[in-house]
Amino acid sequence: MKIRTILTLKITCVTVVVFLLCMGLIYWNSERMRSQTFFQELKDEAITEAYLFLEEQVDVQEIQSIYSSNKTFFNELSLYTDCFELLYQDVRQKEIIQESKKLFDDVLHRKEVRFYTGKYQCIGLLYRLDGNSYVILAAAYDEYGRSNLAHLWKTLSLLFVVGVALLFVSGYFLVRISLLRPIQRIVDEAESITAPHLEQRLPIKNQKDELGELCTAFNALLERLETSFNAQKMFISNVSHELRTPLATLIAGLDLCLQKERSEEQYREAIRDSLQDAQRMTKLIDGLLYLAEADYQKEQVKMQEIRLDELLLDVREFILRAHPEYHIELLFGQDEADDDRQITVTGNFYLLNIAFSNLMENNCKYSANNSSLVQISFWDKWSIVYFSDNGSGMTETDKQHLFTLFYRGEHHKEVEGHGIGMALVQKIIHLHQGSLAVYSQEGEGTTFVIKLPHV
Repeated sequence: MKIRTILTLKITCVTVVVFLLCMGLIYWNSERMRSQTFFQELKDEAITEAYLFLEEQVDVQEIQSIYSSNKTFFNELSLYTDCFELLYQDVRQKEIIQESKKLFDDVLHRKEVRFYTGKYQCIGLLYRLDGNSYVILAAAYDEYGRSNLAHLWKTLSLLFVVGVALLFVSGYFLVRISLLRPIQRIVDEAESITAPHLEQRLPIKNQKDELGELCTAFNALLERLETSFNAQKMFISNVSHELRTPLATLIAGLDLCLQKERSEEQYREAIRDSLQDAQRMTKLIDGLLYLAEADYQKEQVKMQEIRLDELLLDVREFILRAHPEYHIELLFGQDEADDDRQITVTGNFYLLNIAFSNLMENNCKYSANNSSLVQISFWDKWSIVYFSDNGSGMTETDKQHLFTLFYRGEHHKEVEGHGIGMALVQKIIHLHQGSLAVYSQEGEGTTFVIKLPHV
C-alpha cells in the first residue's frame, strides 16, 4: 500500500472519529432537549387538567372528551389526595404507571419526580390548590418529538456517509498534491544525482519545515559522500602516479640482471638497489594510507585525552631509535603548568604521533646538524607546540606550496621524501580543530607552530 493511501486512510479515520463524536453530541443534546421540553409540556398539561377538574368543576366525561382529540396528551393521568385517595383517573390504554406507596411518598417528599416507563415519559407532581395538597401522576408518549429525532438520525447518517466519502476523495488528492508532490520532486532531484555529479545538492525552499530539514540532512550526507569519494579518487590517483616510477625502476633493474650472467657482487648490488626501491615504495604507501586516514570525519576517529609532553617524549624516543644521528631537544616554554589539562588535548594518539614525527624528522633532515628543538607552551584555551630547526629555511615559493601534495622544495634533491608529509600534518591538525603555521626565512631556519585546544 502506498504512502498516499495510508495517509489518506489515517486522516480519514481520525476525522471520522471526530465526526462521530460531533454527531453523537448533536444527537444526545437533541434527545436531552426533547426530553426536557416534553417533560415540561407534560407537567403543564397535567396541572391544567387537574385545575379543570378541581377548580372549574368540569365534568369528567367532558374533560376526557377535550383531551381525547389531543393524541399527544395524555396516555394516562391520575389525581390523588395527599392521603393516597384516588379522585380522578384518565386511562386511555393499559395502565402505564404502577402506583405504589413508595412512588407516592417520593412525590410528597421531592415535590416533583420525572422518570421513564419503557418508551413513556412519566411525571409525579405535588399540586397545591386552595390550601389542599394533591398528587398528580401522568404519562405520555412523545410521538412528535421522537419522529423529529428519528428524522434527525437519518439526516446525520446520510451526512456521515456522504461526508466520509467526500473526505476520503478530497484527502487523497490533498495528500497527493500538497504533501507528496514536494516529496516526489525531492525524489526526482535525488535520482538525478549520480556518482560523477556528487557536487549537486537538493534545493531547499524552506529550511524550517520538515521537508527542508530532510533536504538539509540529505545534502549533508552528500557532502560526506563527496568527501569520501574525492579521498578515494585522490588516493587511487596518488598511488598510481607515485608508484609508477619506483616500480618501473625496480622492474628495469631486475630485468637487467636477468639479461646475462653477473658476478656475485653485481647481483648483491642489484638486490640492494631493488630492496632500496621496495623500501621507498613501502614508505610511500604508508604515507598515502596515513593521508587517506586523515581525510576521515572527526566523528569517525577514536578520540581520547592525551598529554602532549608524554606524546612528544614517545615520538622523540622512536625517532632517535631509528636515527641515532639525530638530535632532538624537548623544552617547556613556561614553568610547569598549574593544571595538567593545559597541556592535555582530546585527540587520536596514532594520528598526532604521525604529525609530530613528520615535523621532528623534517627539522632534523633540513638542519645542518640534524637537530630539532621542540618547545611546549600554553595560552588561553590553546596548547602550543613549536618545532624549530637551524637549517637553510624556505623560499617564498616553497612556503606557498608547502602543503601541496607531492610538492618538493628547492632543496628536495638533498633530502629523501615524497611530498606527502606536510599535507598529511595539515590534515591531521585540522581534524583536531587546531591550526598550523610556518615561520621561515632563507638561511635562518624554520619554525612550525601548532595550536590545539586543550581540555
